[in-house]
Amino acid sequence: MSHHTTGRTPTGQLDQLPDRDPEETAEWTESLDAVVRAAGPGRARLLLARLLEHAAHRGLDLPPVTRTPYVNTVPTSAEPSYPGDVDLEERITAYNRWNAAAMVTRASRFGLGGHMATYASAAWLYEVGFEHFFRGRADGGPGDQIYFQGHASPGVYARAFLEGRLTADRLDRFRREVGGGGLPSYPHPRSLGGFWEFPTVSMGLGPLAAVYQARFNRYLHHRGIKDTSQSRVWAFLGDGEMDEPEATAALTLAAREQLDNLVFVINCNLQRLDGPVRGNGRVVQELESVFAGAGWHVVKALWGRDWDELFARDRDGELIRRLEHTPDGQFQTYSAADGAYIRDNLFGGTPDLRRVVAHLDDARLGELVGFSRAGHEPRKVHAAYRAAIEHRGGPSVVLVQTVKGWTLGPGFEARNANHQMKKLRQDEFRVMRDRLDLPVSDADLDGELPPYLHPGPDSPEARYLAERRRVLGGPVPARRLGFTPLPEPPALGEAPFAALLKGSGRQEIATTMAFVRLAKELMRDPVVGRRWVPIVPDEARTFGMESMFPTAGIYSPHGQTYDAVDRELLLSYREAVDGQILNEGITEAGAVASFTAAATAYATHGEQMIPFYVFYSMFGWQRVADQLWALADQMGRGFLIGATAGRTTMTGEGLQHADGHSQLIASTNPACVSYDPAFGYEIAVIVRDGLRRMTTATAEHPTGEDVFYYLTVYNEPLPQPPMPSPDAVEGILRGMHLCAPVPDAAAELLASGTAVRWALEAQRLLAEDWQVPVQVWSVTSWTELRREALAAGEDRVPYVTRALADATGPVVAVSDWMRAVPDQIAPWIRQDWTSLGTDGFGLSDTRPATRTHFAVDAPAITIRTLTTLAHQGRIKPDLPAEAIRRYGRAGD
Repeated sequence: MSHHTTGRTPTGQLDQLPDRDPEETAEWTESLDAVVRAAGPGRARLLLARLLEHAAHRGLDLPPVTRTPYVNTVPTSAEPSYPGDVDLEERITAYNRWNAAAMVTRASRFGLGGHMATYASAAWLYEVGFEHFFRGRADGGPGDQIYFQGHASPGVYARAFLEGRLTADRLDRFRREVGGGGLPSYPHPRSLGGFWEFPTVSMGLGPLAAVYQARFNRYLHHRGIKDTSQSRVWAFLGDGEMDEPEATAALTLAAREQLDNLVFVINCNLQRLDGPVRGNGRVVQELESVFAGAGWHVVKALWGRDWDELFARDRDGELIRRLEHTPDGQFQTYSAADGAYIRDNLFGGTPDLRRVVAHLDDARLGELVGFSRAGHEPRKVHAAYRAAIEHRGGPSVVLVQTVKGWTLGPGFEARNANHQMKKLRQDEFRVMRDRLDLPVSDADLDGELPPYLHPGPDSPEARYLAERRRVLGGPVPARRLGFTPLPEPPALGEAPFAALLKGSGRQEIATTMAFVRLAKELMRDPVVGRRWVPIVPDEARTFGMESMFPTAGIYSPHGQTYDAVDRELLLSYREAVDGQILNEGITEAGAVASFTAAATAYATHGEQMIPFYVFYSMFGWQRVADQLWALADQMGRGFLIGATAGRTTMTGEGLQHADGHSQLIASTNPACVSYDPAFGYEIAVIVRDGLRRMTTATAEHPTGEDVFYYLTVYNEPLPQPPMPSPDAVEGILRGMHLCAPVPDAAAELLASGTAVRWALEAQRLLAEDWQVPVQVWSVTSWTELRREALAAGEDRVPYVTRALADATGPVVAVSDWMRAVPDQIAPWIRQDWTSLGTDGFGLSDTRPATRTHFAVDAPAITIRTLTTLAHQGRIKPDLPAEAIRRYGRAGD
């Protein structure tokens, strides 16, 4: 019946549900129709909202409401008492606002600048957290993890200055890091050791990382490694940042795993970098629908206390409806408009709206509408935060409304260009001084630069700051290196490394499987084994990791609530609350976020973990290089395993699956130690050394090295040879070792990964078919060879040059990568150099066919070697052409 009133056609979906009393159902719908006719749709919406709210209190399981009234979730009457001294906190916040603006303005004389408007809008969001919520770890507790919005960093520095953690000289080195002692522009842990914990300015990565950090905290707790039950993760975000796909990519994970230790705070100042976030829409309502639909608890803090009177005078709800339908672009205009404009445009629609503000003059109306936002009032922010942290059973998001650039003056506030405005003039500082009631004389502002302000180390403000942080467990942010070294790994000749050093005999084993077998054995170590964190994005069976399912288990906070379909099998799928494997589903970004949380647990939790993330090499670096850069910034440690590597080794998959360049991308990350091993014994040597460097204390690095490893491994089963000699260890780690020597070699074949097998076959062809002796080097890392050579400078001979010092013939390099990968070392090769590679796009076919296509197989290596020797006059000039005919090639 009611569908005739609304003009909508019912779907018939509800007709599939049993209705024991259709007459009663009809009476309810008729009653709703009557309310719409008599009191209007607004009244009907209110009644339905009340019914849904009542149903929730009665414990009825109903779908979430994704759009609630455009008012504060916590009304003024329900706000908890404020636990601090508001007057004192207002003075502290005023100092921080001033010093943040002064620091950026003073930096602008060097052409550096910075961002002021973000912190100006969000100051109270941080200050309330600092004073009453953010827990530190100086008292030995687990502490909180806080992801600060990158552009708000000046405010965090300003607060640290007031606390005595940073000096005025340090503030004056904002964005001036050369020579040391400077402050990085954004949260960069690597640049400012001991201060920042999380790099967040690469938009979207902060919220994604925060979700997986909160989940990893639960993982540590459920596995009995650390009690993180009192630890909370806070992520401060901008409403414009939520456009990034990574920002919302893991919302359902957080809800599904009931992460009530996670709080997002989204500063809805309605502005991006260039203009309004949703000029023609309403971002708060949009975000509420997104988060509520994903299962989050949504807390809205929109309007300041001054709006209470207007809402009370709005008896029919017309003002709220008007606000709900005012586009953000227009509301931003109201923030910068005068009262007369606001009266005519916002309240001029009906007599009832005009009566709501009839008692206010234009000046007061402009001030109220322009600046009264919940995000600028500590009591409102506190009430919203309290509602968020007291929610149980799922994550919370606080949508808080502010004005971008608030207190910076009319030239900044709510202006589209304020993100690019890098300084205030002295007359603008005078306006700011008067507005914040700060003790700055006109004489202090006569010069070119504004002064920094500090009330003094014994002032009430300084004492209050110190006491609040003492109660909450110490300074924040603070990166505390609670490094506890792990035992030295077993010697190479001992288990579990010895098995790979011995080779596999006739058994064919791919290097992917060699690594997985080694990892599985390392996880059995009675001391260190539980600290391994296997991570895989729903491809465990592809990489041969299913054997870990029954023993290690797949982590799930809910355990396994179903009977696995393969439960009768030996390698059945098993989920467990204390499971060790993080099987992330089809999300490389999520897997890297988990890897980062585990790789930095030595700092965030004082617990050394050893993550290894196994993935399709093509979908690692190419997709998530930005996250891996953030991992380096955060000084993460662990093993990335690019499995099914190579452009010709991944048979049949084609263009987008064929990786011929991840080693090149990896070489651009200074913290990444990348290897392309050919044999199982090389993997054993590399993994053991990686463990030693990253997790144990050495004389040179008593807290471990801030590096992570990238190993590319292949899915081509082949017999694994034994390590030729203990002397090979040094070369394996440095980047190359002689794996197939011959006397009086006419040429040197350098190969990496699976290409070493092609080089060995080429060595045979050259010897048997052409009587040309060549020797083969396994290049475990082109990148490490290049880095060592660059570091050598002009003072010493690089390792790669010394290794080939006795070579008299040319050098031919080959790999399953594009030629730019081996060409990294060409400048340090004194012999004639040529390289073969798989440049271009991948394609589907058999391995032999694709290798012939790219001219990297054994015949191609043979032909190229003969051609090079012929050019040097070392062999007969007609031999290359004869080789081309023999091997059926169209040409070199």
